[in-house]
Amino acid sequence: MGFDGRGFDGLPDEILPLHRLRVLLLQPQTSVEVRDAVWRELVIRARRDGPAWVVVAVGVALPGLRHIAGLLAAGWRGDTRDLDAELLVGFIERLATIDVEPPRVVGRLIDAGLRKARKARDADSDAQLIHTGVTGPIAPVQPWDHPDLVLARAVAAGVIDADEANLIAVTRLENATLAQAAARLGITASLASSWRLKAERRLLEAIRAGDLAFVSLRPRRRRSAAVTSHGVAATHQRVAAIDDRMTAAHQGVTATDCATHRPVAATHQRTAVAQQHVAAADATQQREPVGSLLGRRDAVDAVLATQQ
Repeated sequence: MGFDGRGFDGLPDEILPLHRLRVLLLQPQTSVEVRDAVWRELVIRARRDGPAWVVVAVGVALPGLRHIAGLLAAGWRGDTRDLDAELLVGFIERLATIDVEPPRVVGRLIDAGLRKARKARDADSDAQLIHTGVTGPIAPVQPWDHPDLVLARAVAAGVIDADEANLIAVTRLENATLAQAAARLGITASLASSWRLKAERRLLEAIRAGDLAFVSLRPRRRRSAAVTSHGVAATHQRVAAIDDRMTAAHQGVTATDCATHRPVAATHQRTAVAQQHVAAADATQQREPVGSLLGRRDAVDAVLATQQ
């Protein structure tokens, strides 16, 4: 079996073997429009020409399906073949009903398989029992996580930083006021409120998009000195860029424009905090744990920590 590439801009004018078609679709120089045009043709053939072309569609989409299957398998205690089967069922069922006119044809097919597999995984999570011979607290079964674990995953995914996670935790989950939390960070209460608002918006968007569903919190290996030094150098560059922007903004501020002075002063204050963080990184060359705002110091090997 082959795919006729004639008539498709960006594809060779010949009958393409299917494995070569998949390679061409994955190449960066292949435009989104060409991918969608090819996938419209594959969907039509899968509906019109029988099961063989259904298998072709699955095979061409296999890189994306394999990636999603790996995400679904993270932290799963059951048989991953069950999740793989549900993923394929959702993909094939959607193949028969999908509207081929909107863009992202293959993306929407894979999304349908992901929803099918997630539904099966969530339904089976209720029946998963954890047996332990030790009395004590255990980690909750996904997706019902403690809020501290959600914050920790958001830090691991880069949605928010450790200071923002602590700010949300101590003011939303504990009894600390914004003024108390701001004093511990060395900033004003109004700036702390602005930080928290922006961090919570990013956190909400990440939760709704499912970006935190498969983030691992397992301790990572300690970074080498070269890698850590590179991270500190990158932070220096970001702080220097902020200084340049602040200098340019300060030059454009007049003495009578108080409304402009206030955000510039607030940003200067945040830049000073960032410079303090860089100095601390130079001295310790390690990241602060999530619980550092409360004065706790966890093990050096632990990248993240959760609050009780």
